[in-house]
Amino acid sequence: MDAHTHFAMLARYNLWATQRLLDSHVAPLSEQDYRRDCGLFFKSIHGTLNHLLVGEHGVWFRRFSEGASPQVALDQEVETDRAQLRQRLLDGARAWQPLIASWSADRFDGTLDYVNLSGKAMSLPFAATLAHVFNHGTHHRGQITAALTASGRVSPELDLIDMLQCETS
Repeated sequence: MDAHTHFAMLARYNLWATQRLLDSHVAPLSEQDYRRDCGLFFKSIHGTLNHLLVGEHGVWFRRFSEGASPQVALDQEVETDRAQLRQRLLDGARAWQPLIASWSADRFDGTLDYVNLSGKAMSLPFAATLAHVFNHGTHHRGQITAALTASGRVSPELDLIDMLQCETS
C-alpha cells in the first residue's frame, strides 16, 4: 500500500471513529457525566475532547498544512460548548483527507520541521510523525471508551477493522 492510500485510510478512520464515538456514545451523556472528572489525563470526557481539538487540529494540522508552530497549552479549553466542540472535531477530522491528497508521494519520505511546545526546533520523519497524529487520536478515544465502560455504559467498537468491514458491506 502506498503512503497516500495508507494515510487516506487513517484519515477516514479518524473521522469514522470520532463521529461514531461522539454521536453514539458521548451525545447521550448528561452534562454532569460529560464534564465529570473520571480520572483521565485531561480529567473529563470534555477535557479529553478539547485536548484532541487542541492537539490534532490546533497544533498538528497546522504544522502539516501551514508549517506553523503554534504555542498553546495542551490542556487549554478552546471550546466550552459541547455541540460546537463536536462540530469542530468533525470538521477538523474531515480536513485531513484533502490535505493528504495534496502531497506528492515523495513528501512522505521527507521530514517535518517545526518548533515543539517547549520551543525546541525539531525535524522528524514526516510519515512517522503523521502516523503519530492518528495514533494519538486513537489513544484518547480509547481513554474515553474506557471511561464510558467504567461508568457502566456500553463502549463503542472503534477498531479499524470495523470501519473496513463497514466500507465493504
